[in-house]
Amino acid sequence: MKLKSILIFFVCTLFFSCVEEEQFDNSAKGNFEALWKVLDEHYCFFDYKKEVIGLDWSEIHDKYAVRISNNMTNAQLFEVLCDMLSELQDGHVNLYAAHDVGRNWSWYENYPANFSSDVQKKYLGNDYMIASGIKYKILDDNIGYIFIESFSDGIGDGNLSQVLSDLAICNGVIVDVRDNGGGNITTSQKVANRFCNEKKLVGYICHKTGKGHSDFSELKPMYLEPSDGVRWQKKAVVLTNRQCYSATNSFVNEMRYCPNVTIVGDKTGGGSGLPFSSELPKGWSIRFSACPMFDAEKKQIEFGIEPDNYVDMRSEDALRGIDTLIEYARNMLGGK
Repeated sequence: MKLKSILIFFVCTLFFSCVEEEQFDNSAKGNFEALWKVLDEHYCFFDYKKEVIGLDWSEIHDKYAVRISNNMTNAQLFEVLCDMLSELQDGHVNLYAAHDVGRNWSWYENYPANFSSDVQKKYLGNDYMIASGIKYKILDDNIGYIFIESFSDGIGDGNLSQVLSDLAICNGVIVDVRDNGGGNITTSQKVANRFCNEKKLVGYICHKTGKGHSDFSELKPMYLEPSDGVRWQKKAVVLTNRQCYSATNSFVNEMRYCPNVTIVGDKTGGGSGLPFSSELPKGWSIRFSACPMFDAEKKQIEFGIEPDNYVDMRSEDALRGIDTLIEYARNMLGGK
């Protein structure tokens, strides 16, 4: 089954399972109970996060219920609800109100950046090429450099074929997805399809089938399918840091199953749950992870993917305008 068809099926299943929700009044307590219950019945990582971080959602309810009163302001209510959501440690969980957006960015805020746009500019220079959301050029040691800062931009098959054709003379290619927070998962997979020559199992996905924390469908396999366009046949290095999230996390997972590809840098930020949205009585919107994705060994990748080679940006290199990770990749690919 194609990934797009799987996603449509899961979204429809989730939508119809949410039609008959319990009604809550539009008070502070009503909104609190509605939020807690929506997540209790539809959030997809409770079992995993209980195992890894000791999360007990029932205890979380009792912990925050005592902070709720019907005479509190909207700002006070929003703060308590966001504090409760932060217990999930999930960057795909957001609370949207007219005055603010609740978010948890701890997946990258507490880690080294391992990327500097100022330093990167020294490598790109002024003569790099742009193909939709891709910036690319040939470095002076005949190593190709591709920078994809988002998978939200539409990247066409023609763009990818042109980029890889232009870099075909290179000894190897660096695919830099540092600071790429995600976007469209079908776009990230489209890029990964250019690095494989045969159908390749890269992971699994499932969806909630009931209101229990363990109520899931059977795992559905996900595959890379070799593109009919130009495909890369030489060595490639993918550069990662903690801000590689969501669709980029999936991209890194897919690329590590491709031949001749090495993942270099820091552990990715994670974000393997496909997000879904619901609404509270107050009109505030809640986004949360609803469909978990796994790697080809059926292991969780929610908290990130380890690189093949850990490499950090050295401060002394950055001060001299040198990107430690790019230089490491160039050495690996036989450039410098």
